[in-house]
Amino acid sequence: MGRENGSQPLLDLSGASFFYGRTPCIRDCSLKIRAGELVGLIGPNGSGKSTLLRLAAGILRPATGRVLVAGEAIATCPGWKRAGLVAFLPQLLDMDAPFRVVELVGMGRSVSQRAPGTGIDEALTITGLAERRDAFLCELSGGERRRAYIAMTLVQGSRLLLLDEPLANLDLRYQLECLRLLREISRERGVSLFVSLHDLWIATLMDRLVMLSGGELLATGRPAEVLALPAVRKAFDPDGVIDWDASVGSGFRPQVERGVNS
Repeated sequence: MGRENGSQPLLDLSGASFFYGRTPCIRDCSLKIRAGELVGLIGPNGSGKSTLLRLAAGILRPATGRVLVAGEAIATCPGWKRAGLVAFLPQLLDMDAPFRVVELVGMGRSVSQRAPGTGIDEALTITGLAERRDAFLCELSGGERRRAYIAMTLVQGSRLLLLDEPLANLDLRYQLECLRLLREISRERGVSLFVSLHDLWIATLMDRLVMLSGGELLATGRPAEVLALPAVRKAFDPDGVIDWDASVGSGFRPQVERGVNS
């Protein structure tokens, strides 16, 4: 599973490992993501998802192996160049920053020396925030605030967007709104997205899944293939208490897909 085509990947990890002190967190991880892919990152708590995203962003340097974005060793790129290649949004964003939406989105221009990928007005329109441009962040809903930060990355012009649990603490309506936006960005703008998730229902809607367990890459491939693997199910459910067919089966997925693609 997870076989790549012949085109050069946008994100290329080869034998990447990372340690916190002497404790291994990511072990010999190799994966590739192509332009325009929407890839979900799943795994139990403590499996290394956030660390893997930080390696891909160049925030952390691998102890072994390499991490390339568009052929560049991302951890050693100058900040201005890195900003044009990759944007990372952590799970905990500053939701109470004293800025208006238009001011936050415009900050995307200041972090990269390359021409912005999207104008501010266009980014606000894409993310559905044009009518909220003058609102303060504290006046927005949780879903709107996340979309404001995503709009900022569009202005930044990054080719790879890394999102750590962007759907956490959102109700289903806002999860679907955010997922619809991410799919539009990947398919219509060719931006690659690598998104950590905890909801396996939402994971079924990704183009591809990457599964971590204990810092190791356990599986990669289409969602239906990955979630059917006994090893994957055991990693999430060692005691065998989940009804997997009811949780991630066809009975739920079509309803979500209609909401996302409508």
